[in-house]
Amino acid sequence: MSELQTRDRSRSVPLNMRVAEHRRDLIDAAVEVVGGDRTSFVLEAACKRAEEVLMEQRLFLLDENAFDRFAQALEDNPIRSNECVKKLLARPKRWR
Repeated sequence: MSELQTRDRSRSVPLNMRVAEHRRDLIDAAVEVVGGDRTSFVLEAACKRAEEVLMEQRLFLLDENAFDRFAQALEDNPIRSNECVKKLLARPKRWR
């Protein structure tokens, strides 16, 4: 990634939203408990949820029996070299 691209990724951009008063009050109550400020609290919570959603699309857990079946299926049908998959796996993670 070039220096310009790195700077562009770290540049702050606005993110605005409207929220019902009772929800804002709920968030503010939680902020009082943990400390900090509302913006940081909301941003941290949103990023954590975004990571969870993205990981649900990429991570799957198997019990031992299901994993054995999965491993056997891979052995029976080996993955061929695929440039698109190589490029996809080389991309930086979105949540960093």
